[in-house]
Amino acid sequence: MKTINKIIIPSAILILGLLPSCNKFLDVNPDMRTEINSVEKVAELLATAYPQANYISFTEGMSDNAGDKGAGTVEIVNSAPYRFEDVADINMDSPTYYWNAAYAAIAAANHALEAIEKAGDDPAYIPYKGEALVARAYAHFMLVNFFAQPYDATNAAANPGIPYVTEVGKVVIGKYERSTVAETYNKIEKDLLEGLPLLDNAAYKKAPKYHFTVAAAHAFATRFYLFKKDYQKTIEHANQVFVGGDIASSLRAINSEAYRSFQYYELQAQYTRADNPANLLMAEAPSIWGRFYPVYRYSLTTDIMNELFTTSNVTDGSWAYNIYGRETSLNIPKFREHFVRQTLNAETGTPFNMIPLFTAEEVLFNRAEAYAEIARFDDAIQDLNDFASKRIIHSPSIPIYVPELHSITDRNLLEFYKTADLKRAIVQCVLDFKRVDFIFEGQRWFDIIRHKLPVTHRTTDNEILILGVNDPMRVFQIPQEAQSSGLALNPR
Repeated sequence: MKTINKIIIPSAILILGLLPSCNKFLDVNPDMRTEINSVEKVAELLATAYPQANYISFTEGMSDNAGDKGAGTVEIVNSAPYRFEDVADINMDSPTYYWNAAYAAIAAANHALEAIEKAGDDPAYIPYKGEALVARAYAHFMLVNFFAQPYDATNAAANPGIPYVTEVGKVVIGKYERSTVAETYNKIEKDLLEGLPLLDNAAYKKAPKYHFTVAAAHAFATRFYLFKKDYQKTIEHANQVFVGGDIASSLRAINSEAYRSFQYYELQAQYTRADNPANLLMAEAPSIWGRFYPVYRYSLTTDIMNELFTTSNVTDGSWAYNIYGRETSLNIPKFREHFVRQTLNAETGTPFNMIPLFTAEEVLFNRAEAYAEIARFDDAIQDLNDFASKRIIHSPSIPIYVPELHSITDRNLLEFYKTADLKRAIVQCVLDFKRVDFIFEGQRWFDIIRHKLPVTHRTTDNEILILGVNDPMRVFQIPQEAQSSGLALNPR
């Protein structure tokens, strides 16, 4: 893990200087100042082509996974999203910090592509060109979904997107324009489809889970095409992740005796282990999320826990997750903080979390939803059952999954969701399962914006806050300083 030569006081989180200032966000030069003139240097540079920032604090806080505990740690990166307000903070875990980190990653990818172009036709560079293109596509995809309206074919050509940067900046402060959401998506797709066939897993033997391997790139493609509502392509790319149809071995066996026997800190370590087959792509990010998410005031409450984990689900079994803590600290252990000290004996340094960017579980959910949308209901239900077989137990006193009792069928889907529309029932089941499985990971926000779901937050002061489907606050604000590069801010 790279040491950051900047003293960071954990209570203040003064991380200015770790990332470029906002008025240079599109013209960042990577930290590597030497000439990038070898395959090894390109590979090293591409390790920084992934946003080194955490989005979970603001996406989880905005979602319906968060409630008001009435007490707990209050940080603006948690409290402002809960109140559907702009985050007036530029430090780690804020939208501005993510914006800067994403464009820093894009700059690294562009520098790598420039170096590869200068190298000519050397075949040794081919997989790294693929990685640079897919990484550039990913960073832009995340930016457009946080800082612009979600993709909708009916208005994507009119809604402003984000600047799609494909060249190395040659000036200190350049002028940039927001392309439309449609144009942004077209450029993402171009980079993704050009880069994916060039990838070679042999190039990532040292740390494959921190690079776009073939499987990780196909996982990204399933998310991209699900947003575009291209369900056939979502399925095709998911099938490339589950080559040979071996799905069960790729999923976390949360209901296994071995997994449930782990103690708290063992569970923390297990969830984000690079050798966990469920984790397809990981990223390290400066973040205090792992330290504070159990005790943030605006987080999992008893009411939400009961709604998600205690009430019945379509399998008629119980969720196998171990939930720890009391009213003000309810949590599932998923993140272990890695604190990098400034020096060996220093008390100051930088907290890091390992963030799962793509998992086998998400790919399975994406495929199940896509199957439902094209009326391949049996296939969708099979995917749901594969997931349930790794998450459901009969009861806390009988901690085993019994297929004869817990299998999902079209009949119990229709009965549980009280509808005659099987597609609707399956999609709702997918969303419910995802909400449970990705608690504390920020993934719920993507479903909220894709499906235009309203969010209601209540405070302990009896204030009701509603985020409607057309509320401009559903789009995070572009950094104010970006105006110096000619960008219009999002409406408020």
